[in-house]
Amino acid sequence: MGHPIVDKIREAGVVGAGGAGLPTHVKADAHVETVLVNGASCEPLLSSDPYLMENEVDTLVRGLEAVMECTGAKKGIICLKGKHVRAMQSVRAAAERSGGKIEARELMDFYPAGDEQVLVHEVLGRTVPERGLPLQVGAVVSNVETLCNVAHALDGKPVTHRYLTVAGEVGRPMVVKAPVGTPVPEVLAFAGGAAISEYRVVDGGPMMGKVLPDASRAVVTKTTSGLLVLPPDHNVVLRKVMDPATVRRITNTICCQCSRCTDLCPRHLLGHSLHPHKIMRVFAHQELESEIAREALLCSECGICEKYACPMLVSPREVNAQIKQILMKNGVKWPSSGQETESNPFREERRVPTSRLIQRLNLEQYDTHPGYAGEIKPSLVRIPLRMHLGAPAVCVVSEGQHVSCGDLIGEIPEKAMSARIHASIDGVVESVADGVVTIRG
Repeated sequence: MGHPIVDKIREAGVVGAGGAGLPTHVKADAHVETVLVNGASCEPLLSSDPYLMENEVDTLVRGLEAVMECTGAKKGIICLKGKHVRAMQSVRAAAERSGGKIEARELMDFYPAGDEQVLVHEVLGRTVPERGLPLQVGAVVSNVETLCNVAHALDGKPVTHRYLTVAGEVGRPMVVKAPVGTPVPEVLAFAGGAAISEYRVVDGGPMMGKVLPDASRAVVTKTTSGLLVLPPDHNVVLRKVMDPATVRRITNTICCQCSRCTDLCPRHLLGHSLHPHKIMRVFAHQELESEIAREALLCSECGICEKYACPMLVSPREVNAQIKQILMKNGVKWPSSGQETESNPFREERRVPTSRLIQRLNLEQYDTHPGYAGEIKPSLVRIPLRMHLGAPAVCVVSEGQHVSCGDLIGEIPEKAMSARIHASIDGVVESVADGVVTIRG
C-alpha cells in the first residue's frame, strides 16, 4: 500500500481533467517541492475552470492540500489569468486564509499559458527538459477540476460528473455539470439546441480539441472540457478534418520555409530543439529517419503554428503529429539529456495574446463568458471503459445488473496504468459492448 491519499485518489478514478487524462494517482505518487494548480483556462471560449475557482475554491484548496501532503510539497500555487476578476478575488482570499502555504499567481492573458511546461517556466522560472516532465524540476501540475475531484475522493466520492462549457452556435451558451457518459445531443439540447441546421461539434477547445466524427453517438467523458458547435465551413473545423494525405500534399506544394511557425512555437521559445519549418520538409524529402524528423517528438500540438503563425494556411501541427505517430509506432525515442535549456531571448515578445488569437480564429461572436446553468440529468449514459491514458478498465458489471451512482463498473487491470470507472447515474446496465457500459436510469 502507498500513501493513504494516493490510495483514495486511485480508488475514486481521478484522472487529469484538463488534458490527456493521466491517472492522478500516478502523478500524486511522487516527491516534489511545489504543486502548481493549472487554472490558466488558456483555450479560447472555455469557462468551467474560472467558474470552479470562483465558486468551489474551498474544495479546490482541500484537493491541493491533499496533493501537497502526499508529494511532500511545501508550496502550492494557484495560477490563473487576471482577467478572471471574480475567480482571482476568490483565490486570493483563499490564499490569505492558508497561512502562507498557498499562493495566488496572476498569469498574463496569452496562449498557451496552460501548457504545463510553459506554466512551469512562467511561475517557477525553470525549464522542463526536452521530452521531460515537471517532476524533473521539482513540480507537479494539476488542473482545477482534477483537484476538486481529489477533494471529493477524500470523502470516498468517485468521479461521476464533469463540468464543461457549451459554446458556439447554441441557444444558450453555458457552463454545465453532466454525468460522465451523457450523450452529446442531450447536452446540446440542454443548452437550447444548435442554432444552425448544419454544424460540427468540437470536443475541447478550438486549438487542441477534436471534431467529433459523429456527434450523435458521442458522450461526455472525464476529459471533456467543452463542446463547441460551429458551422461545418468554419476555419476551426476545416483544419481539423482535412484528410492527412491532403495535408502532406499541400505542405509539399505550398510551404515557403518562412520559419514563422518556428519563431512563435512555445516549445522552441523555451529553448527546446523543435523547428517546425524544417519538419515541414520531411515528407517531401522522405527523411523520416533524420534528426529533424525526430524533433516532432517534442511538439505539444498546441496549434499556434497552424492557426496563428502560418501565412500560407498550411498545418505544421498536423505534419508534426503525423510524423510523431510514425516515430512512436516504430519505438523511436528522443535522446533527452535531462538538462534544462535556455529560453529564447525574444520569448516574452512572441507570446500570442488570447484576444488576437480569438480574432484570428474568427470566434469573437462566441466569446461570451457564459455562467453556470445547472446539472443535466440524463435517462441514459454510455460510459467508455477507457477515458484516460493507459490501459482500459476491466468491466466488473453485467447486463441486467442494478447499479447506483458511484458504484464501481470498471477496475484497473493488474499491473497496468489505468483508472477506475464508476456508474454516473442510478439504473440498470443495459449493455456491455465495444468497451462501453450503457446504463439506463
